[in-house]
Amino acid sequence: MALPLPLLRRLTQDEPRGAWNALVEFALGILQPALDSSKVAGEITRRDREVASTDFYLSTAGWDLWKHFDTAVVHTSDRLADWWTTPHLKKAVLILDGLSLRELPFLIQGAGIHGLNVSDVGATASEIPAETADFAHSLGFAQRSSLSNNGAGSGHRLPDAKTECSGLPWSDCANLIGAEPNWVFWHHWPDSSVHQMSEAGQGLETLSREAADKLLSDDFWSFIKRLATGRRVIITSDHGYAATGLFADAPEDQSKFLRDTFKSRRVARDVGDTGHWVPPIALSLTSRRGENRLVLGRRKWKSQGGYPTLAHGGLSVLEVLSPFVELSL
Repeated sequence: MALPLPLLRRLTQDEPRGAWNALVEFALGILQPALDSSKVAGEITRRDREVASTDFYLSTAGWDLWKHFDTAVVHTSDRLADWWTTPHLKKAVLILDGLSLRELPFLIQGAGIHGLNVSDVGATASEIPAETADFAHSLGFAQRSSLSNNGAGSGHRLPDAKTECSGLPWSDCANLIGAEPNWVFWHHWPDSSVHQMSEAGQGLETLSREAADKLLSDDFWSFIKRLATGRRVIITSDHGYAATGLFADAPEDQSKFLRDTFKSRRVARDVGDTGHWVPPIALSLTSRRGENRLVLGRRKWKSQGGYPTLAHGGLSVLEVLSPFVELSL
């Protein structure tokens, strides 16, 4: 799918913040509408391929826009911290690790079915690189696991919150929610499934079916209602993920460079060569998380053990954008 002419005009004429806002709006327009529950896997795959037009632009004519992403798009962590300061409001944050914009329709649909009011829907930026530890640090947490059993301390950006981190079933998670006024709950799913389903023969379609089952289930929404009792709730994520099983193989010379530099990952935590290709196939970016080398766009390559079919950490739209949904009973 080619980018619409009005969007191309904004991308080429607007300053970086306006260009990125246009790209985010375009992606939301593709990914937010309701899904036919009988065709979930095929429809999510179709939408993923439709979003590919943005990644193609951002890895060719518009690759320079990535230098501005860190300052042009509101970070999830910053928006959460700002929202947390809302006075006279009891609140809860649910971080679903690795949730992407693909799963946004399930949240909206499920809220309507289960009688919750959705007051805000949007997309926010992950840290660069799009990794769990970087997001935790951006909120002032030592790591994700530090939230377990209210162990996050008092030095983070969501003060006076009771914290928890778990991969338990939703019904067990609901039982962990007490009467404390403010909560932050970080759940391991779907990132746990992203890594489990990244082997050959699995991938986006398998994860899509699981996401529909989990996010439309009565148990999930009973958990959300427990969080929302007397509180307003934000559901968001630390980062998204790339359906790398749908990506094209890079040419052999590029594959060798990518394999040598990144192994089977999409980010290298160092400063070094990004290759001689123009447009580039990798970028070295300085963000508030430091300087890293990151794979640019929808590329994969043969690597020992096979390249994963689901991954995160690189530079593609669905890796670096997270859903941001506010709801209440």
